[in-house]
Amino acid sequence: MSLDADQIVERRRLRRKVTFWRTLGVLAAVAAIAVAVSVVAGRTVTASSPHVARVVIGGVIRNDRERVEMLDDIADSRAEAVILSIDSPGGTVTGAEQLYDALQRLAKKKPVVAVVEGLAASGGYIAAIGADHIIARRNALVGSVGVIYQFPNVYELLKTVGISVEDIKSSPLKAAPNGYSPTSPEARAAIDALVVDTYGWFKDLVGTRRKLTEAQLSTVADGRVFTGHQGLGLQLVDELGDETTAREWLAREKGVSKDLKVRTWRTKQVGDEFGWLSAAVAHLATSLGLPQLAAILSQATGSALERAQLDGLLALWHPQINR
Repeated sequence: MSLDADQIVERRRLRRKVTFWRTLGVLAAVAAIAVAVSVVAGRTVTASSPHVARVVIGGVIRNDRERVEMLDDIADSRAEAVILSIDSPGGTVTGAEQLYDALQRLAKKKPVVAVVEGLAASGGYIAAIGADHIIARRNALVGSVGVIYQFPNVYELLKTVGISVEDIKSSPLKAAPNGYSPTSPEARAAIDALVVDTYGWFKDLVGTRRKLTEAQLSTVADGRVFTGHQGLGLQLVDELGDETTAREWLAREKGVSKDLKVRTWRTKQVGDEFGWLSAAVAHLATSLGLPQLAAILSQATGSALERAQLDGLLALWHPQINR
């Protein structure tokens, strides 16, 4: 009798556990469906009613097919105009080129105005010149017209600890430079040719889009960044202001009503893969009673990991921290 009672109690416990997890699973499924319906409904409403679309270009720019598809969707939506809200140091050249091409397709169907909120440098500026009109805050940073190729070289370090890396290659320039041996003049010349070619494309794009003379172009294309105020005089931007200024321009030049609501179109944020690590670093510093250090470490960790994922030629500006 005692054994039967124990079995009954155990079965009841098991039944409660099963019921709990089933309920939790159903709630999770319902929540997921609700989120999906909300996203689809939000996109449907955005696409089906007249509005001004806001697209945020922030952080490091990479190839992003989802963002390109979103821009193409905006072109076919009932958005009457597009505001690009830009705060980006740039990124890969190919990512910026892909974004520029998508913005140009969009600009053929909708008026597009760029608003530089904080930074539109290198690839971020390539995105800006994809718009019909560029507005920047007075103290925003624009420009950094240039291309960079960086690679670490640990040859001297490896030599110090007695380590050498050997390779067998089909030709001297295969996988060169590799960072494990001194960079040969031939390898350096090959990479230099890539940088020069891409820089020429970037410079010509700026000159054409901003209608600059050769003298004006040589002034703005030396890699420097300029404030919005300086950029206005150098023809890198068209106006100083913010999103309100952009709405005024759209109303004045394109006949887009100021009464239309602005709706932000979103896509999955690229570059969040290592967000947990920067958060963990910040949490550790906070637990040690160093909140200011926490903020610095969080930003530095996230930025370093984000940049570490970039390959190839970069159209990227970021001030270096001196050791």
